[in-house]
Amino acid sequence: MYRSHTCGELRIGNVGEQVTLAGWVQRVRKLGGMTFVDLRDRYGITQLAFDESQNADLAMCAQKLGREYVVQVTGKVTERESKNAKMETGEVEIIVSDLVILSSSETPPFTIEDETDGGDDLRMKYRYLDLRRTAVRRNLELRNSLTFEVRDFLIRRQFIETETPVLINSTPEGARDFVVPSRMNPGQFYALPQSPQLFKQLLMIAGFDRYFQIVKCFRDEDLRADRQPEFTQIDCEMSFVRQEDVVDLFEEMVKTVFRKLKGIDFKEKFIQMPWSDAMRYYGSDKPDLRFGMKFVELTDIAQNRDFAVFNNAKYVGGICAEGCAHYSRKELDGLTDFVKRPQVGAKGLVYVKYNEDGTFKSSVDKFYQTEDLKAWSERFGAKPGDLMLILSGDHIQKTQVALGQLRLEMGDRLGLRKKDEFAPLWVVDFPMFEWDEETSRWKAMHHPFTSPKAEDVDYLESEPGRVRAYAYDMVLNGVELGGGSVRIHDRELQSRVFKAIGLTQEEAEKKFGWLLTAFKYGAPPHAGLAFGLDRFVSLLAGLDSIRDCIAFPKNNSGRDVMINAPSVIETSQLDELYIKVNLPEEK
Repeated sequence: MYRSHTCGELRIGNVGEQVTLAGWVQRVRKLGGMTFVDLRDRYGITQLAFDESQNADLAMCAQKLGREYVVQVTGKVTERESKNAKMETGEVEIIVSDLVILSSSETPPFTIEDETDGGDDLRMKYRYLDLRRTAVRRNLELRNSLTFEVRDFLIRRQFIETETPVLINSTPEGARDFVVPSRMNPGQFYALPQSPQLFKQLLMIAGFDRYFQIVKCFRDEDLRADRQPEFTQIDCEMSFVRQEDVVDLFEEMVKTVFRKLKGIDFKEKFIQMPWSDAMRYYGSDKPDLRFGMKFVELTDIAQNRDFAVFNNAKYVGGICAEGCAHYSRKELDGLTDFVKRPQVGAKGLVYVKYNEDGTFKSSVDKFYQTEDLKAWSERFGAKPGDLMLILSGDHIQKTQVALGQLRLEMGDRLGLRKKDEFAPLWVVDFPMFEWDEETSRWKAMHHPFTSPKAEDVDYLESEPGRVRAYAYDMVLNGVELGGGSVRIHDRELQSRVFKAIGLTQEEAEKKFGWLLTAFKYGAPPHAGLAFGLDRFVSLLAGLDSIRDCIAFPKNNSGRDVMINAPSVIETSQLDELYIKVNLPEEK
């Protein structure tokens, strides 16, 4: 037996017991004739004490221990003279009588403590060391607790956990697929699934009316803080349900998770906000409702003056930042630079200060009278001391999106986006289609298996842009936590949707013929959704990136710097797969 207790287990009630511990050396300190060692394992830290007066050789051996040595110790639990209230084991220590070095260690490349001196790249290269840090371990423990609560919730409600294939056909309608060559089928390729979408629909046709899976998915897309090339979904599907049934059940699941893991009890039903309102008032289909600054449109009262920028715009609107009329010219110039960034895309910023004395100062004073600015302030509901920030543009939605980014920037600057506050909502009634400028055709906003709203079906051929979908996203703190839809279960309607996105009957049969065939044999009404597990954990943990809640993540270039993947493979392997690599010439 390597240990009788863990390093986080012993308390004052264990005083007098003879125990054996095993773990990693966190640090060694020599104070007079005593040597103290902090011994760490997954469960905590226990202080070890070596007394030179009792066993000089043992104390000398302890002094030679290096950081991250793996050791086994036996000794008696005693009450500490100098207690450490910050440690759960801080009332006791072990007077060591026997020490065994199980494994030595080189000096690690960074300190393995909550506050480390290792940068992101270094920690990712030695991820197995980074995982020893309490802060990272707790994220993975939270992930484990979340998956347990989700499984428990769903299984208690008759969901069946079912695995779906990982090697499937490529269906290039969304993000890029990762493809896998088939040695036994020369020149042919599998794709790794972006989601189990079609297979879970087939499970509904098969009569498995409640399915779930905590499943790896893959997308070959550009990476951000909340994306990885491989990610995990809580994937679910239900038969004989409508949108409200799915929303109600999974809202209950999210509430259960918050209650059990965060001690937060959401009493009220989550807000359900139409997509059109989310864009109109927040410039985002995933609005952050932890703070206000709802958009106010000024187009009708800001035009027809001598200011051509507003007169030529299709949209003029802004936000009101409470108590910010004191902003300096430097701060306002900084906001102007922010909105002009390529990723924001605005051409400029108009500001109006509503001063504490009731006067107005704006960047467009020579074009507008005080009465005009007062009318704007009344529409904003502004008070003396507030700052109004206004954008305009010739494309309504693009201007709203830019204004949405300005709103989030102000929320950050004012400290309104607190990580320990949570504002969940459902965004519903998404457009069924969106126009793709590159291909000059309509494409499905979610995916082409989403059902159009019954009252909009007649517009599929004549006005696709007018069709709304039975689609719904769970949004939390400005992040899309999960999303889903009611699925099409009628072969004729599915064919009409394929046609609307430019697929010919032959193309639809080639790509999805097996699904259309399945519809012939009694497909039930069904709907579902998927939550991003990595995002869910990162939000609960208050992280800025999903990487620290994944055991072995990729970096921002999609590389695993620890094992150096992806990498070149042997020519013999390529030959077996009938593949030739055609690299671009170096410039």
